[in-house]
Amino acid sequence: MLLLILLLIIGSVLVYISKFNFMLVSVNFGSFIISSVPLFYVIVGSILFGLVLSYLVHLITSVSTSLTLRGKNNLIKKEKEEVLELTKRVHQLELTIASLTPPDPNVM
Repeated sequence: MLLLILLLIIGSVLVYISKFNFMLVSVNFGSFIISSVPLFYVIVGSILFGLVLSYLVHLITSVSTSLTLRGKNNLIKKEKEEVLELTKRVHQLELTIASLTPPDPNVM
């Protein structure tokens, strides 16, 4: 429902912009020229191009961040395994120490 309301608002804004910006202009792309284009199309095209470009930048940043987090998660997993191995080693050493110490005769 929210999407429908948003689309209606955007459509209303586009209709309002097109109502007052229908003058024909020429668009230059370097040496390539397009003539007799309504100004409304230039405005909407610029907005869409900006949105697509910003989405691509966001997508690249998001992929980079996810790859960095994946590397960090692998490092954390490796470190946890190392802690587990060290804990096992400490336990083994404690058992060895316990077996080497003579029993206390004062203990009942």
